[in-house]
Amino acid sequence: MCGIAGFVDYKRRHGEVFLTETVLRMTETLRHRGPDGGGVWVDERAGVALGQRRLSITDLSHAGCQPMLSAGRRYVIVFNGEVFNYKGIGRELEAEGEVFAWHGHSDTEVMLAAIERWGLAQAVARFIGMFAFALWDRKEHKLYLVRDRVGIKPLYYGSMSGTFMFGSELKALVTHPDFKKEIDPDAFSAYLRYNYIPAPHSIYRGIYKLLPGSILCADTENDGSIDRLASGGACICEALPEHIPYWSAETTALRGWAEPRRFSDDEAAARLEGLLLDAVGLCMAADVPVGAFLSGGVDSSLVVALMQAQAARPVKTFTVGFHEESYNEAEYAGKIARHLGTDHAELYAGPKEAATVVPNLPVLYDEPFADSSQIPTFLLSELARRQVAVCLSGDGGDELFCGYDRYFKANAVMQKIRAIPPLLKRFFAAPVKLLTPQAWDAVFSRVVRVVPGNFKQYLTGDKLHMLADVLTLDSGRALYLGMMSYWNDPASLLAGSRKPPAALQERGDWIECFDFISQMMYLDLVFCLPDDILVKVDRASMAAGLEVRVPLLDHRVVEFAWRLPLRQKDFNGLGKGIMRRILYKYVPRELVDRPKRGFGAPVGIWLKSSLREWAEDLISEEHLRRGGFFRPEPVRRLWIEHVSGKRDWQYHLWGILMFQAWLAEWGRSVQDLMAGNLRETAEL
Repeated sequence: MCGIAGFVDYKRRHGEVFLTETVLRMTETLRHRGPDGGGVWVDERAGVALGQRRLSITDLSHAGCQPMLSAGRRYVIVFNGEVFNYKGIGRELEAEGEVFAWHGHSDTEVMLAAIERWGLAQAVARFIGMFAFALWDRKEHKLYLVRDRVGIKPLYYGSMSGTFMFGSELKALVTHPDFKKEIDPDAFSAYLRYNYIPAPHSIYRGIYKLLPGSILCADTENDGSIDRLASGGACICEALPEHIPYWSAETTALRGWAEPRRFSDDEAAARLEGLLLDAVGLCMAADVPVGAFLSGGVDSSLVVALMQAQAARPVKTFTVGFHEESYNEAEYAGKIARHLGTDHAELYAGPKEAATVVPNLPVLYDEPFADSSQIPTFLLSELARRQVAVCLSGDGGDELFCGYDRYFKANAVMQKIRAIPPLLKRFFAAPVKLLTPQAWDAVFSRVVRVVPGNFKQYLTGDKLHMLADVLTLDSGRALYLGMMSYWNDPASLLAGSRKPPAALQERGDWIECFDFISQMMYLDLVFCLPDDILVKVDRASMAAGLEVRVPLLDHRVVEFAWRLPLRQKDFNGLGKGIMRRILYKYVPRELVDRPKRGFGAPVGIWLKSSLREWAEDLISEEHLRRGGFFRPEPVRRLWIEHVSGKRDWQYHLWGILMFQAWLAEWGRSVQDLMAGNLRETAEL
């Protein structure tokens, strides 16, 4: 696991000293991702500079260091991640008659050998793992960027002022002298909608996230300008329009839908267990200590059970708990750990711990990001790093095996909506919208004295408006978008900004042939998982110098999951039926059969206590006006209602606070640029 960065000076304006010093500054910003060492490689004639910071996991010797040249010296690579099946690939190369004098035993060396032997696309198709890498072809003078199939590891790129640049995190690109801090107003508005910025966008105009399962080629003989083309919503170089999707979640899902496996429940469980045992076993291989995150839920419990089944000694497991009962699962994790016989450690996170982490979040997440579970994820990673350098997690199980409660709730709502005649829906929704939620609250407050206690409702106006909104939805797509949005109209907070294009419409990823639950699972797989969940885990764990591996997102497991009928994933509304069937072999069902409790943090409570002063400063009227992004009036109204206990606006406020904190850290020179963008948008 590492951090990578680099650039190509298309105009060959600079010499070796500039190339070396600049790429060193870029990689130095990624030291947390690679505290064990670093290196650079430059080619002055080509204007190329590649750099890497290393977290030593496999082959701790100098032979595993990067940048690394291939044996034939045609390719140079900087690589972030792991290819877990590299030993098998090495044996396959040798079986084809290749003779190698291996310098070490790292996956990077095998990757280069495979690329020289089979070519980049065919080699990557054989890789099982999580990776983002840059490959410089010294013969063809082309730079390739590659990202793993599901988007576990990050990779940003863009072209500015004649320089093509890339990096594991935005902070590396910002360091380059040619970087321009110009906020993309649509990306900003999309952030307010989702609390994260969907790929391929980033917060900066002209900088993109490489989509999962993609290879991007930049031809250094051209100027490196970049545009968004319609092909899969991908971002590719205008100069060489060659975007190679070597794996597609859409194709995988459609193939599974068209050609499902007709397994009995027992046979399906046995086959999945075999796949998971192999995936977990591959993820356990390392030259450093390995442990696991254990929340007590189905996903992490199954991963730990399969680890312990293959381990010679107790697996080290780690849990974070909360003093607030509605958020706490540490008790269940402890019971499962005792049953499996793991070496278990836990940490309880409270207001004090949160107050120490929150000021650092804008540095860890160097574009606005507001999933509040980023706080416990970082604390959990710090806890684990004291004993191990690698942890396995259960991320991905919900999206693949129908694990979210909202799938079943939204499906029930959709069925009821479709049963109501359109005229009746409009008849109810139109008058409700004539009054604001606050006005409806005032109406009900006057009649509450004559309403029986069982019929009294909290936040009646909000609930009426929510019902009216749902009734006016005309498709499952609209329901999903509304369900995943914090602000349906982000422009209401921003002076001069337009309503952003919906990411689902822009990328066209809604697949009409699926049942509604499968459609939601697919969209979570291509949007929420790589752009929210995996971003949260990557930044939090790497900030602690910890590598996190996700065996449930082995692409073989993903492909198998999409071949299963929905009934084998459902479990009386609990989800993950097939995973539970496997887990019952290792853990008593009474320890795991309980309603799902998401991995969240009680930030709503903390905002009224230990985080109140921090939040009050960021969204004070003076601070908001000085920043120039938000209209103070609606933001202050939310804050007053929240701290008074009148309403719970924790998730809406957290998005605003995280942007304000990011702006204070990174955006000192972007305010004027943003204002210019808004004026430009208003003129369109």
